[in-house]
Amino acid sequence: MENMHHGASAAGWEIAGAVLMVAWMVVMWAAVAVLAFAIRGQVRPWMYRTSLGVIALGVIAQIGHFQEHIAQAGYWIAHSNAPAWMTPWGTGLANGFGQVDTSKPTLGMEILHLVGNFHFLAGLVGVALITHRALESKARKWGRMGVLMQGIHGIEHIALTVSVLLGAKAFGLSTWFGLLDPGPGLWTYRVWWHFFANVIGTTIFAMALFHLWRERATIEATFGAPATGSAGQPESVQAEGAGSAGTPVPVG
Repeated sequence: MENMHHGASAAGWEIAGAVLMVAWMVVMWAAVAVLAFAIRGQVRPWMYRTSLGVIALGVIAQIGHFQEHIAQAGYWIAHSNAPAWMTPWGTGLANGFGQVDTSKPTLGMEILHLVGNFHFLAGLVGVALITHRALESKARKWGRMGVLMQGIHGIEHIALTVSVLLGAKAFGLSTWFGLLDPGPGLWTYRVWWHFFANVIGTTIFAMALFHLWRERATIEATFGAPATGSAGQPESVQAEGAGSAGTPVPVG
């Protein structure tokens, strides 16, 4: 937050961690771009597996991201008037990102949360892509809901990051558009604003994953791969009829 100043220097592991996070994000969005283009044509089993990979990377990233917000909220409960806090690993990564411009002490923290949110958004987009032809699936409904909600949250983090990068106050819904001055009021509001935004987003993601698991046989069949039931036996839906022709498949 506004008080989360980070050092002008960073250890090697902090810089390496920041670079790895950016690479992780780039790989996820590159895969999303390829899938978004390819899935409009004839579907193939590799698209299903790639979509699952994007979703899995999103789950791993959001576990790390969400625990940071849980830790911040827990620290606030114990120290409600103290400056907002980050975990040691969060602080280290923020130090690494802060090397972009060491004259702006909070920039590293803003970039860290921006990257974390775009990991999360890519995972939700993966759900929307894997259910592209399962039009009536509950997983698709939850996934699309998550993309919308997390897309709005992502815009918030873009605004916060760009405003700090340009030398202004952090500008966004979680700072009352820069009108709140640093202090307990801003720290409290921003900690809890982002905590509840992540609670909502993570819950939506979890519901999408739950239904994706339940509907996995039918969804997999839309990609031209033989669907398998819970006992590992082929489902009655055949790949040739379900997915290779690109026909949307309703899910009951």
